[in-house]
Order: sequence, then C-alpha cells, then structure tokens
Amino acid sequence: MSKTPWPDGLRFAFGTLTVLPVKVTRWDRDAARGGMLCAPVAGLVVGATAAALGVLLLVLGSGSLLAAVATAAVPAVLTRGLHLDGLADTADGLGSGKPAEDALRIMKQSDIGPFGVISLVFVLLAQVAALAQAYGESWARGVLATVVSATAARLALTLAARGGVPAARPEGLGAAVAGVVPVGGAVIAGVAVVLAAAGAGAVFGPYDAVRAGVAVVAALAVAELLLRHCMRRFGGITGDVFGGLAETAATTALVVLSLGG
Repeated sequence: MSKTPWPDGLRFAFGTLTVLPVKVTRWDRDAARGGMLCAPVAGLVVGATAAALGVLLLVLGSGSLLAAVATAAVPAVLTRGLHLDGLADTADGLGSGKPAEDALRIMKQSDIGPFGVISLVFVLLAQVAALAQAYGESWARGVLATVVSATAARLALTLAARGGVPAARPEGLGAAVAGVVPVGGAVIAGVAVVLAAAGAGAVFGPYDAVRAGVAVVAALAVAELLLRHCMRRFGGITGDVFGGLAETAATTALVVLSLGG
C-alpha cells in the first residue's frame, strides 16, 4: 500500500465534499484514501461554519427556530445540495423496487420522484426540529449538536469507503473512493470521532458526554444499515448513496442528541 499523502488527502476531502475553494491536485486511489480518512475534518469545518451562523442569528435576537433553519441550510449550501440530492435519488432508487440496473438508471435522472420528496421533507423537518430544541436550551448545546452531527455525517462516508465495499458503477465518486480506506483506518477514525464527541459533550456533564458519544455510534449504525441495504439492492455504492448516508447519519445524530434532555 502506498503512503497516504495527507496534504493531497485534505484537498481531496474539501474539494469533493465541500464547495470551499480547494483545488484537488490528485485524483488517484492514494489521494482518495487520504481524502476519505480526512472526511470528518471537512465535516468539522462545515459544522463549525453552520453553528457560527446559528449563534450569530441568536445574538442578533432571532428565535431558536430561525437559527435552526439557517444552521440546517449551511451544509446544503457548502455541498451544493449534493448530499440532499443524493438522499432523494437513493430513496427513489430504493423505493422503485426495480432491479439494480433500472434502479441505478432512475437515480441518475435529474428529476426527483415521490420517495425522494418524502425523504427530503422528513429529514429536513427532523434536523430543524432537533436543532431548534438544542438552540432553545442554549446556544452552546446548539453548537454541540451542529458540529457533532456534521462530523458524524462525514465519518459515515469514511466507513462506507472501507475495504470490501464495492462500487455499483465503474465511474463517478463511488468508483473513485470505493474500498480505498483500510478497515483498521476506518475503525481508528470512528473511535477518534466518538471520543472527541464525548469530550465535547463532557462540557455539559457526564450524561451529555455519553449522549454525544452514543449519538455518533447511533449515526454510524443507522448509516451502516442503509449502506448494507444499498449494497444488496444496487450491488455497491454510488455518489448518491454517499449523500444519502451523510444525511441519514446527520439526522440520526441530531435526533439522539435531542432525546433525554
């Protein structure tokens, strides 16, 4: 295995997972490996940016609901809506009930079907509701929920790019990153993010430390279930599936963080 080029990996992560002005200088398997291992770092930056806007609105006198809507909008803007589009396309492909080849063709179409619309509506409602509750408790809890969920969302992509997970198509982002992350590296990244989330939650006390760690674990577990279902239905992963996994993980993390408050 070639040595992972970390500067190129960071550029790959930010260049493919965000709209930030970062030029991807390498598009090979080594750069992809580093990029997917660095995906949680991109999530951390996206989450921090989203939380900053939410807090700014609160400081300016807005209510928690408006802050939550703005916070949920930032990741969509920073990804050109690709993760939400991927969620909708994945829902349409799964909901079609058609064989893999036909389902993949449905996912590539530019329009959004009923399954995609329903998925988007409920996912965004759940995200805004959970964020509004967090901001309603305190701005700091809103920041915690935003950053943890965004980081967990990108961590789900790291695990989805692990060895043994095939691509459903020979082209696209799914093919570029499928199987590039060693399983051991994915595990280390997962443990690191869980511990970091628990450490951030510890600011509010032991219970919140556990809840933040559990939120990441739950996000990964639900994303893994979706990943396995997509592998059975489509034969592997695609860029759309990656988007669906990210939004599913983010929503799960937010829901868990909203429980037991």
